[in-house]
Order: sequence, then structure tokens, then C-alpha cells
Amino acid sequence: MAERRLQGLERVLGVNALFSTAYGNVGSSIYYALGLVASFALGLTPVVFVITGIFFFCTAATYAEATAMFPEAGGSSSFARRAFNEFWSFFAAWGQMLNYIITVAISAFFVPHYLGGLFWEGLRHSPGDIVFGIGAIVLLSAVNVVGIRESAGLNVFLAVTDFLTQLLLVIVGIVLVLKPHVLVDNVHLGSAPTWRNFLLAIPIGMIAYTGIETISNMAEEARDAGKTVPAAIARVRIAVFAIYAALPAVALSALPVHCHDGHCVTQLGLPQEKGGFAGDPVLGVVKHLGLGGLQPAAEVYVGLLAATILFIATNAGIIGVSRLVYSMGLHRQVPDRLRQLHPHFRTPWIGIIVFGGVACLTLIPGQAKFLGNIYAFGAMLSFSLAHLSVIRLRQTDPDRERPYRGPGNVRIGGRDYPVFAFVGLFGTATAFITVTALHVDVAAAGIGWLALGVGVYAIYRRRLGLDLTTTTKVAIPQPVVDHEAEYESILVAFDERGYVPEALATAGKLAARRRRGIHVLVTITVPQTSPIDASLPEHELAAQAVIEQAKLDGGRRVSGHYEKVRPNGEGRLIVDEARAMRARAIVLPLRRRPGGGGALFSKALETVLAERPCRVIIEASPADGAEPTPPAPAERPVAA
Repeated sequence: MAERRLQGLERVLGVNALFSTAYGNVGSSIYYALGLVASFALGLTPVVFVITGIFFFCTAATYAEATAMFPEAGGSSSFARRAFNEFWSFFAAWGQMLNYIITVAISAFFVPHYLGGLFWEGLRHSPGDIVFGIGAIVLLSAVNVVGIRESAGLNVFLAVTDFLTQLLLVIVGIVLVLKPHVLVDNVHLGSAPTWRNFLLAIPIGMIAYTGIETISNMAEEARDAGKTVPAAIARVRIAVFAIYAALPAVALSALPVHCHDGHCVTQLGLPQEKGGFAGDPVLGVVKHLGLGGLQPAAEVYVGLLAATILFIATNAGIIGVSRLVYSMGLHRQVPDRLRQLHPHFRTPWIGIIVFGGVACLTLIPGQAKFLGNIYAFGAMLSFSLAHLSVIRLRQTDPDRERPYRGPGNVRIGGRDYPVFAFVGLFGTATAFITVTALHVDVAAAGIGWLALGVGVYAIYRRRLGLDLTTTTKVAIPQPVVDHEAEYESILVAFDERGYVPEALATAGKLAARRRRGIHVLVTITVPQTSPIDASLPEHELAAQAVIEQAKLDGGRRVSGHYEKVRPNGEGRLIVDEARAMRARAIVLPLRRRPGGGGALFSKALETVLAERPCRVIIEASPADGAEPTPPAPAERPVAA
């Protein structure tokens, strides 16, 4: 017998999965950040991305250290809770919510610009881009309320394709258009750009790196988070810095700065109505590479890829909203109504609709620069709180195990100080102050957002009789399960759709030969739009009923538990469970549609058969419309 963890979050994501997902979020930013930065920084655009890349390096180190220490969803909000108290955790979370809302808005806003650059010019300016963007948000919000499964494999494929495409653009651009003397001639210090515009460009440039928080929010689903999270962040850091340091130089060579009557511009930062490519800067670069016969195909490919990546980024922002609002509700930071799960779809539908609506409202003015600046406001606030949290934790909790420590540490007076966090804090705090001080509209909107949040938080906590600083989490009933499972027993896997007695009967025959135990695993699928630990009482009761029925039929030899899993993760969970308990066989019910249709359990079945650690027996049940068939064993040798 052996004690095993039978509840909580299933940790299945490795370095590659974390890297691909994070790069998909970070890498999408270049499709709009390049034009926004160029509109301010002109010829110094490559320099701005290098400067912001240095601060990104420090910020990534902060997130790697803190997330490895506390591998839980929440990012800067979770760090602030550990370092300070619940109020500052809420403050960070509310800043994150602003980030997610603007991610949704700005990504959706730029999708039609890339499509319009290929098919219809009306999508590249108002009102076409605004109407299209709002339509995309409404559509994706509805999809996320329903909780339609997204393909993790497709997201990984798109992220890798995106990175390789950007890398190819850099290589081709260096060969065809890069001219160092043009880059030098682009710069007129103090006038083109002015020092004010150069300083304004830096916080906008930092929005290109805000997706790094994605890895932190996936930490609860990471395998061996203390190692995989820092490794994934290191890969993102290298890949992003390489692309973002080189692509702007190629872009300013292809679309150089031109001056006329003392006024300097680059098409990279000009709006469409003035003949520029501020709305689709990467497509503008491709159009000026001079690829000969490959030019039309290259433009269509990059334009469609950019639109797809931005559409996926919009969806990722809505998923982030849904998970964050649920987490904030659990910690009594926002009213319970916002985190309420839909009775059928099991998604926090009210929170998705409310904050999706806010994202639509931010699009109505159609101001890309305002969206970029307010994005920088929220992102720099979150990053600054993350740096402060790591600095404070080094002082208040110096003995806690740190699987990863950021580079650059000094010891003064017996205390350990993270230099990287101080450097990062200087950069992000300065950027926050700059964007707030130099933009009255951003200051009004950002400070108004924070004031609204703090007011709601204070009123809600007072009504509950809670103070503002004490962490109080909603109690979620834990599954009543056996905490031990016998080694070398038979594993029977069901899902939440119900009990299949034939599968247990087959397991009983196998177990009887050598008096083995039978362990029942019931999987409950949680949509991507809900946190993996979302409370699903109806489904949990149904899963427990399956286990109890199996115990009733199988007797004292049967134990069981249920696990929550992401869509398409059932097969991996079954394989990991079998390995953990050293199962001698896995029994799976093969569900079919009535009338002999296709199998409904095929995705999990494919994974289990491909990676089986032991014998697999597939039990077809006549109750599902399939003809009775004898058990079909699939063998693989197992080491003694």
C-alpha cells in the first residue's frame, strides 16, 4: 500500500508546453507593439526594444523565482499575498484584470487591420476595425461561456509557427534590406524623436513582454514546477529578446525615417489613412522586403498568421479574465456573483460577460495609442508589485526553499538582496510614472479603474464583516476519497458520464486471478475558461456516485477517487495514475454512439494505447449501442 495525492491540480505540463503557451502570448504583442513604438520612437525604435528587453530579463527572473517558490495561479497577486497582505494581493489582481481587458481589446482591434491589409481596406480604419473588433470579443466571450474545448495542440503549433515565421523574417530581412548606415541616418537626437517621445516609447515597448505572466498562471498545472517554470521562462526570455532586438532593426531598414520641413515620420508608425502601417506593422515590413515572385504568397501567409495569432491572443485574454475573476471570488476580493459558474457549462459566465463588455467599451473610441498606454499602465503596475514582493520575501522569509534564484544577488549586513528585482523595479516603476504623468487620459482612466476596484473591494469586505488585509478563502468541499491505493492493482477509468458495470466486471475477473485490488479513477473535465480547481458540486457528486456504485458491485477490494482534468487530458491522467500505482492492467470502457457510431472515448483511448505502461483492456458496452465484444488486450512489457 502507498500514500498518494489523489486530489488537487493535475501537474502535467512540461517545459515545452509552458514555453509554447507563453510565447504564443508574448510573441503576439509584436504585431501591434512595433507600430505603436515606432510612432513615438522613430529611428530609436530598435534601441527602445533593447532597453525594454533588459527590464524584461529582470522581470522574467522575478517571475521565475517567485513562481518556483509558490507554484500557484495568480502571478503578481499571489506574490503580493505572500509578501504583504490580501489588500495588496487584490490591488495586483485588479491591475491584472485591467491587463487582461486591454489584451482582449487591443488584440481584437488589430485583427481586422491585418485582414484589411489583404482583402478589404475598410477594415483598416474606423468604423470597420471597431465593429469587427467588438464582434470578435462578443463571439469569443460567447464561446468561452459555453466552454467549447480549445485544442492545446493547435495552440502549440501556432506558437511554434509564429516563432519560426518571425525568425525567418529576421533572417530574410537581414539578407535583403538591413542597412546599418540607414539605421544611423534614421536618428536625429533630440528632434526625431524628441526626448519626450523617446521616454513615452519605453513603457509602450514594454507591453511587448507582458505575456510572461501566463507561465505563472499555469504553474499549478506544471510538472515539477520548481524546475520546469524557470526553464520555460528562460526559453521565452531568449527567444523573445532575439526576435524583438532584431526585427525592429529590419523594419526601420525596410521603412526608414523620412524628414520633410523638419517633420520626421516612418511609415511603420503612420496610420493607414496617411499611407502607413501602424495598424499592421509586420505586414508592412513584409510588403517592403522585395521577395519577387514569392511576395504575394508571403503577404497572405504573414497577414493570415498575424490575424490568427491575435485572435488566439484575444481568446487567451478572455480565458485569463475567467480564471482571474474566479480566483478573486474565492479569496473574497470581488462579489461571489462574478465568479458564479454556469449551471450547465461550468464557466464563470457572469464575469466573462461583464469584463468582456468592458473590453468592448474600451474599443469604441478606436484609439490604438490610448489602448497601448493604458495597457502599459496596468502591466507596469503588476510588474512593479511582483518585483517588490520578491524583494520583501527575501527579507521576511529568507529561509524558504527557493528552487530558483534570479541572477545577481548581493549580501549586505547579513541580508540577501536580489539585484535583478531592484533593476526591474526601477524600470517598471519609472515606466509606470512616465506613462501616467505624460498622459492625462491614461492617468484619469487608470487611476479611476483602481479607485473603482478599491471601493468595491472595501464595501464588499465590510459587508462580509472582514477587514481589508486578512486572507479569507471560500471553503470548497474536498472529495471524499480513499487516500491509499494498492500497488499492482487494476485501474478502471470512468468519466463523469456514468458507470459502466461491464468494465468493472472485467476488472473483477482480472483481479480475482491473483487477488489484486481494483482502483477506480473518475475524470471530471474542466473547461479552459474555468480554473482547474473550480467547484463543480453536481459533477463531483456524480463522480462519487460512480465510485460508490463500483464499491457496491466490487466489494472491499475496490477503492477510488476522482480527478479534475483539462479537455483532452484524460488519457495522460490515466497513464500517469497507472504509473504512480504500478497498475498491472488498465480497463477502459469504449463508449459508442447509439446505432454503432464512432467511439466517444477515442482521444483518451489513443493516448493510453500510445503510452500505456501496462496491459490495456478495452471493454465495449452494449448499453452504449455497441455490440458486445470480448475484451481486447493491448500488451506492453513491464519491468519488474
